[in-house]
Amino acid sequence: MSVTVLVTGFGPFPGAPFNPTGPLVRQLAGLRRPILADVKLAVHVFPTSYAAVDRDLPALIAKHKPDALLMFGLAQRARTLRIETVARNAVKLLPDVTGHTPLQRAIAPGRRSTLALSSPVAALLAATRATRIPVVRSRDAGTYLCNYLCWRAGETANKSRQPRFATFVHVPPVRTHARPLKATKPRPALGELTRIAGALLIALVTAARR
Repeated sequence: MSVTVLVTGFGPFPGAPFNPTGPLVRQLAGLRRPILADVKLAVHVFPTSYAAVDRDLPALIAKHKPDALLMFGLAQRARTLRIETVARNAVKLLPDVTGHTPLQRAIAPGRRSTLALSSPVAALLAATRATRIPVVRSRDAGTYLCNYLCWRAGETANKSRQPRFATFVHVPPVRTHARPLKATKPRPALGELTRIAGALLIALVTAARR
C-alpha cells in the first residue's frame, strides 16, 4: 500500500539561531529503507512565523494529500524527544521570526482548551526503545509556534480525516562539537536525532498502512 507522509520542521527563531529540525527533515528525505520504497515523502521547513503556518500548512495538505503528518520542533530546554499528544488553545505573547506578536492569548477564542492529536503514540514509543536518547509521551506542546502548528494540524485532521495521523515531536538542542568526556547527559548529535526520527517515520508509515 502506497503511503504519503508530509514531514515538517522549523527554521531559526528568536533565541535559537540554529534549529536542528530543518536539517533533520532534509536528511529524512534521503532515507533509504526497503519499507519506504513505495512511500512518498514531502518535506517542508516552515519559517517560524504564525503567518507561514497559516499559509503553508493548508497548501501543503491540499497539494500532497498526506496519509500522515510528521512534524518536528525544537524544545530548547529538553533533554529527551517528546511525542506531543495534545495541542493547547493558547498563544505565548512573544514575537515570531518576523517580529509579529499575537494580540490574544487563545488560538481559537471560545473553543475548547485542548485538542488531542491523532497519533499512534504507543507504536512510536515502541520503535524507539532501543535508542540511546529517551523518547517520552508529552501533554504539553508549549504555547509558541510548535503548539500553534499542533493545533492547526489537529484541526485539519479532525475536520477532513486527512491526514489520518498528525504526529508532533519535540527534539532537544544538538551539540555541534565532540561529546564532553564527563557530561552525564550530553546533548545528542544531529546524526543521532536523524536515526531516531527515521525509526519514528517507519513506525508511522507502518501504522498508516493498517
